[in-house]
Amino acid sequence: MADQIGNVWIFIEQEEGKIADVSLELVCKGRELANQLGVKTEAVLLGNNVESLADTLYSYGCDTVILAEDEALEPFTVLPYARVLTDLIVEHKPNILLFGATFKGRELAPRVASEKLAGLTADCTDLQIDDFDDKVNKASYQNKLMQIRPAFGGNIIATIVNTWDDPQMVTVREGVMKMDAPDSNRTGELVKVTPKLTDAEKVIKVIERVREDKTVDLKGAPIIVSGGYGVGDKETFAMIKELAATLGGEVGASRAAVDAGWIDHDHQVGQTGVTVRPKLYIACGISGSIQHVAGMDDSKKIIAINNDPDAPIFSVAHYGIVGDLKDVIPKMIKAFKAKA
Repeated sequence: MADQIGNVWIFIEQEEGKIADVSLELVCKGRELANQLGVKTEAVLLGNNVESLADTLYSYGCDTVILAEDEALEPFTVLPYARVLTDLIVEHKPNILLFGATFKGRELAPRVASEKLAGLTADCTDLQIDDFDDKVNKASYQNKLMQIRPAFGGNIIATIVNTWDDPQMVTVREGVMKMDAPDSNRTGELVKVTPKLTDAEKVIKVIERVREDKTVDLKGAPIIVSGGYGVGDKETFAMIKELAATLGGEVGASRAAVDAGWIDHDHQVGQTGVTVRPKLYIACGISGSIQHVAGMDDSKKIIAINNDPDAPIFSVAHYGIVGDLKDVIPKMIKAFKAKA
């Protein structure tokens, strides 16, 4: 069976010779899926003068790096990338193809899926291999990719199975999949391919690039204090920032708090924000929707503060404080400062 299944591919996103963290996370997840299927883990690396990145990809678990280099592939524009990737899919017939749910991945993956008539599931929170019985069409499938993600506004968790043509394609947000430690002793095979690009794919030219670095790094923060809509207003949200500063942590937020304009999107935790795994996560005035919990439930310790004893956030919290955060947070700040 295994020799009839295509390999697991990961599209490697790189910027000026630096591999995106989400791509390395997907290499680790891809290796896990490939091991279950008994196939290879293969990276697809596009760009110009990026061959040196292959060793890093081997160290995270790639058996093969498929490398396509061309001046038209740097910087990223979607048309040449889509052409090269589609041609490679037709030639090599991978079984699974993973993308980061980034600006690049979200622009590239749908074009490739449309061209190949393959299914595509966005923003997956988990990926598993399992058998599938299609009771409607009375068909059975073995070793299919279970594409798991919140649906209907986060009210349910849906498992999606693609029975269209391979590859089974998904996008995954940064931080959702755990990145394993690299092993410098791992080696792999480098397969160089020559892109076949026409003037039609080179029609877009990048004239100028303007980049703004993020001012917050939630993903790497050991302590995060997050506020939700239950905080009440922007003025009260300042208490969240004060507690975070007192503890030496970063400020997070639920989508509702961001949508209310109390803090910018870079601080948003959850399915539509950042997935985090800090040593300590303090959720203040956050009800605990599925979409938010999906982005923080792997935290080592979770403290929830909410005046509703039935709030769903308490089901994932290690410690719960039922009370008005306007009373609780100042006491926490005072206690910590006294101890310090």
